[in-house]
Amino acid sequence: MSSIPAPRLDELARLRRVRDRIDREHAQPLDVAALARGVHMSAGHLSRQFRLAYGESPYAYLMTRRIERAQALLRRGDLSVTDVCLTVGFSSLGTFSTRFSELVGMAPSVYRQWAAHDMEGVPACLTKMVTRPVRNREAPRPATQLV
Repeated sequence: MSSIPAPRLDELARLRRVRDRIDREHAQPLDVAALARGVHMSAGHLSRQFRLAYGESPYAYLMTRRIERAQALLRRGDLSVTDVCLTVGFSSLGTFSTRFSELVGMAPSVYRQWAAHDMEGVPACLTKMVTRPVRNREAPRPATQLV
């Protein structure tokens, strides 16, 4: 069994910079290699240490940030699903819809309808907490209704 050493304090500071950059620039084209270059690490080392520190890969963290932002824009209701897709940094509507469904458990268009109907009047702070994306493909499957 191989053991990955825990990140050192200086590495933790660099990992925080990567996480902060993802939070700030989530809509920009980001890849692990570019993020790693920005903190003078190899892509593999960054990925391993980021997962160790934060429980998920830099790519998964980026996808979660994009989907969270997409949820907020879809709840607003003034942009099309395609516009939301492009605004949060996806270049493919298919990839966006697939990733959104994996993390949220429903398609973006269904989410917008659900949010407009079921989340109306709920304060934004509670809405964000209740609708936070589930990581690692753990979104529950919608229950089928028998007629």
